[in-house]
Amino acid sequence: MLSRAGPTAPCDSVDLDHGEKLSNELRIIPLGGLGEFGMNMMAIESGSDLIVVDAGTLFPGPERPGIDVIVPDLAYLLSRKENLRGLVLTHAHQDHIGAVAHVLSRLDVPVYGTAFTLGLVRKQLSEFSFHKPPHLVTIKPGESLVLGRFTVEGIHVTHSTVQCMALAISTPAGYVLHTGDFKIDQTPIDGRKFDFAKFAEYGDRGVLLLCSDSTNSDVPGFCKSERAVTTALDRIFSGAEEALFFTCFSSAIHRVQQIVDQAVEHRRKVALVGRSVSTACDIAANLGLLRMPPGTMVRPHDLRTYPRRDRVTIIAGSQGEPMSSLSRAARGRHNTVEIEEGDVVAFSAKMIPGNEARIYRMVDHLYRQGASVLYGGNCPDLHVSGHPCQEELKLVLNLVRPRYFLPVHGDYRQLAQHRRLASEVRGRELEESWVLENGQILQFDEFGARVLPDKAPVGHCLIDAGTGEEVLGDAVMWDRRRLSNFGVLVPVVTIDERKGEATDVEIISRGFVGSEDAKALLDETTSAIQTAIAKSTRAELRNLEVIEDRIRNGVQRHVARKTARRSRPLVVPVVLDA
Repeated sequence: MLSRAGPTAPCDSVDLDHGEKLSNELRIIPLGGLGEFGMNMMAIESGSDLIVVDAGTLFPGPERPGIDVIVPDLAYLLSRKENLRGLVLTHAHQDHIGAVAHVLSRLDVPVYGTAFTLGLVRKQLSEFSFHKPPHLVTIKPGESLVLGRFTVEGIHVTHSTVQCMALAISTPAGYVLHTGDFKIDQTPIDGRKFDFAKFAEYGDRGVLLLCSDSTNSDVPGFCKSERAVTTALDRIFSGAEEALFFTCFSSAIHRVQQIVDQAVEHRRKVALVGRSVSTACDIAANLGLLRMPPGTMVRPHDLRTYPRRDRVTIIAGSQGEPMSSLSRAARGRHNTVEIEEGDVVAFSAKMIPGNEARIYRMVDHLYRQGASVLYGGNCPDLHVSGHPCQEELKLVLNLVRPRYFLPVHGDYRQLAQHRRLASEVRGRELEESWVLENGQILQFDEFGARVLPDKAPVGHCLIDAGTGEEVLGDAVMWDRRRLSNFGVLVPVVTIDERKGEATDVEIISRGFVGSEDAKALLDETTSAIQTAIAKSTRAELRNLEVIEDRIRNGVQRHVARKTARRSRPLVVPVVLDA
């Protein structure tokens, strides 16, 4: 049910079909995004109704080899799937929408978001198959959405992408205001300013709980406007004599607009390279959110027909993804993009924590190509944050004047700093605030507000880069880390059960130390396997599982003893009958 009317006052109770009254109990359950940068997801529950805010992904670190993305554990939602009324998305960044396909593959739930946000979600979902078509519903700031006992209104906020919303949620216990990601940009690129009036209106009505973005809570002052990047872009365009390459987040439509505007002013042609950036820009252009003057945009292979001084390429791959367009171009392996001596490659995006090593490797490749590379270290004014600094956080706290406060979206230190900031601003008027961990349950009822002793099941679900399937358990990651650190030994053992001996032993080694000492060690290990087989009974020799364990343990103990436990290769026995 959608309407243009403003939100209703929080309801005291809701009639069930059989005439019973539901209590005013309210539970807030963060399922991801607290104490980490990414994987944002929050459940809000009252009675038999449950809604979810955002469903994002987390970038894997080097300690998780072979993993593409990390998504939230859905165990809590699956246990209450009959109560799930909707998934509401605040904006289009992957740390807030990247897990939508994961959710819809397991839960039949309608998804609500702005047109641009759902445009990117549809593209994401097109790569998966579902039993029934996903139910996606477009909403706009100012519209009221009724989901069971909850009434949700979107409030326009400024951020580093377009069509972002805070959510004002009317619950039986009072209003919950979730800011989503935001910053207070008073000169936004698209002219749509932060909705101060609506925040103040809810402050006047009385807000039970404020959940607010904490990413820059340790940064003093105000965050710079997106327009602050224009000066740096103009300087780059004015000084460049060869081709220009810009990379940014694919959803950074404001940044793309600034680059296109500069290209028009400096009479250059623009090409979009990379599926993610092309998709996002096509969606934004079709919605009227991105202005591309006629004659400015050309296809990537047509850009070659123009002199290099007239070329601008907006290319995907700002985080150094190995198979991204920029990463391949940096290695000279892209079929349409060539980066040459004197070209300028500009990074207009923040390095997401954990991605620094691969980004710097890509920068090294770009320098080898002879390019001039501009990035955070040598051109800090080429990117501005999309998150609020301390003075903006104070302003929101004073506008909303919540009774209770919950910092969200950030590492633990940022959540803790935001909580201290709230205490300084609100003083005794703030009844309570918390720094929660994922899975902790914050409950509001007739006894007030408290964190329950029990926790909801939460965790990281790892998505394999090769198959796209979920990797279950830590055992797989443990084996992968051992493989990456120590290699693998595969003892291929042929056993003569009648003689009770190993008639042939061959050890295949991959990634293990390749030296004369290692060869001697493998020869000794062969003898250790033969001894272990000779000591086995006939019953043990008939049991494949037992004999594999005996070989595995014997090899591991022998290698550990001979290398002073420095080397722990993965051991995969293969047993054959003679």
